[in-house]
Amino acid sequence: MMRLLARVAASAAVVATLAAASPPESPALKNVPAATPSAPSPAKKLAPTKELAPSKELAPSKELAPSKELAPSTAPAPAPHPLDADDLHAWLDGLLPYAMKRGDIAGGVIAVVKDGKVLFRQGYGYADVEKRIPMDPQQTLIRPGSTSKLFTWTAVMQLVEQRKIDLDRNVDDYLDFKVSPPHGRPITMRDLMNHKGGFEEGLKDILAIDPQGLPSTEKYLKEHPRPALFPPGEVPAYSNYGCALAGYIVQRVSGEPFERYVEQHILLPLGMQHSSFDQPLPDRFKSAMSKGYQTASTAPQPYELIITRPAGSLTTTASDMSAFMLAHLQQGRFGDYQMLRSETAQLMHQPSETALPRFSSMAHGFFHEIRNGHTVIGHGGDTVLFHTELDLLPEDGVGIFYNFNSRGRDNAVYGLRKALVDQFMDRYFPRISPPSDPPVLASAVADAQRIAGRYQDSRRVEHGFLSVFYLLQQTVIGAKPDGTIIAPRVLDPGEATFAEVSSDLWREVGGTRELALRTVDGIKTVIDSEDPTSVLQPVPLLRSAPLNLTILVGSLVIIALTIVLWPIFAIIRWRYRRPAASKEVRRLRALIGAAVVLVVLYVIAWILLLAPVLSVELWVYSWRLDPVVRMLQLAGLVIIAAAAVGVWALWRISRLQSTRIAWVRNTAIAAALLGIVWFAFRGKLLSFNLNY
Repeated sequence: MMRLLARVAASAAVVATLAAASPPESPALKNVPAATPSAPSPAKKLAPTKELAPSKELAPSKELAPSKELAPSTAPAPAPHPLDADDLHAWLDGLLPYAMKRGDIAGGVIAVVKDGKVLFRQGYGYADVEKRIPMDPQQTLIRPGSTSKLFTWTAVMQLVEQRKIDLDRNVDDYLDFKVSPPHGRPITMRDLMNHKGGFEEGLKDILAIDPQGLPSTEKYLKEHPRPALFPPGEVPAYSNYGCALAGYIVQRVSGEPFERYVEQHILLPLGMQHSSFDQPLPDRFKSAMSKGYQTASTAPQPYELIITRPAGSLTTTASDMSAFMLAHLQQGRFGDYQMLRSETAQLMHQPSETALPRFSSMAHGFFHEIRNGHTVIGHGGDTVLFHTELDLLPEDGVGIFYNFNSRGRDNAVYGLRKALVDQFMDRYFPRISPPSDPPVLASAVADAQRIAGRYQDSRRVEHGFLSVFYLLQQTVIGAKPDGTIIAPRVLDPGEATFAEVSSDLWREVGGTRELALRTVDGIKTVIDSEDPTSVLQPVPLLRSAPLNLTILVGSLVIIALTIVLWPIFAIIRWRYRRPAASKEVRRLRALIGAAVVLVVLYVIAWILLLAPVLSVELWVYSWRLDPVVRMLQLAGLVIIAAAAVGVWALWRISRLQSTRIAWVRNTAIAAALLGIVWFAFRGKLLSFNLNY
């Protein structure tokens, strides 16, 4: 989830918490007491599915190789640095302490495996800043966020081997409720793996800090159905809900609670004795758990409870994660345990969808890309406090895992995560030569105008009040006079310049990132080569951020000036003994004043309700908040009525006081009242939807 989450978190904290965990290392297997599982819901009898083998219909579609003159130079070069423990120490000991101090990041752990062995593992900084407890890659527990999804997808593939799950079967056949659309193509497990279930994003009840009343995965899925934004299999939109569905299917078809299934079939057989999907964290693990921080210089935050457990609730160590990486790098085998059959592991690591040449894709839950001429599969992960990356080079027998326990100052952890993987690849698996700038196409200026515009991410909330954040934060692609385009960088601040290398395909100048303009599900769509789990779609005019921000800010300024000028005008009338207004005018002024005050209180209430998003305290948004949200939704009806009364009163008073100044002032106030109603409607604050 690194790519998607980082993009959103870099522009706003609204989605930064939607990630989840990962797993760990090796040693001898001991009997570890398990928490008492909740009983799985009774599953209907399912017909066995066909054995999954790398068959024609399951294999990824062949893609046309890029032409020589358009492809950046990605052929591997001899590594100038040996990938060994000494060089890793020299590089990381010089990079991480400085970067973490500068970014105000409390602690981190890193592990590198190679050729079937743990090559390097090291802790940096502190697991507990106040007590000065250092990060220990073998003992310190961390939360790897959405990297946990790799365990869910591995469990799915185990059941595919056993012919209990078919990747291309309607998932409704495995569930005791329906998620596929009633008409048209159904949602399949492959769609869930590719984040193409078509689900809208959801933030309600996704995170908690109070274990009391913690819903089960089953209860969450049934009580928080995600609306369908897209037809299944068409548009990628990263979905924790979709992965949680897959975990619930694992539970139903295996007959074991999800947490017990992963523990018995993945964690314990791999010797990952310091890892668990259980929440709250079992008592035997609590003393080793790293604190989580916004920044190292602030107080630690409460332990995060991930409600979509299969999507991110793992707690683990860097050492335990080494075992998981080695199992995948060794064709599904670790020691004497065959986690996956060789052919299943090979299939899992292959793209499970068709992608444009040189564009990353999904590989049965892994992100799949070619970097510097090497195949890289992996998955990032974020909770609010912990931030993770896991990357495997299956053809080279190499894997790297790292985790940080702080967001850092100005979200510094995202830049550090990207720098680590970029430098690791360039140091140990470099290109022969840097990519060359493409020649300028004759159609570049016209094509740049076609892609230029304002876009919204396919991963978004549309039906709940948190839609207001997606209304205000949009991606702008601009066209330059020379035919190049500019677009935001993924993790770094600022913009990057792209030049067109072929029709409707642009490559970053001096880099390898590409943007393609295509039509997907009938909609003009921008595809990013580095993010297979979301695309950019044009923003409808009435939802454009400049329009709605102008209306909002203009309305608030007018209302603020109105409130400030009221006492001033009153003092002027008293000082110069102006004749008292008529009784009707005074009554109308009172109505206008009441309308303005109600609107101000309404705006303040919504600001207070939305403030936790800006501080990334997403656990606030739970079922416990429903009465407050409902009250504000009902208050929206009062605001509509107040605005209507206010506009009527302003019209009446303009008829009675027909001076130009009075007319301008009253028109401005009326526009401001209507502007707040408009913004509330567009931002879905005037909505009765509690499923956000």
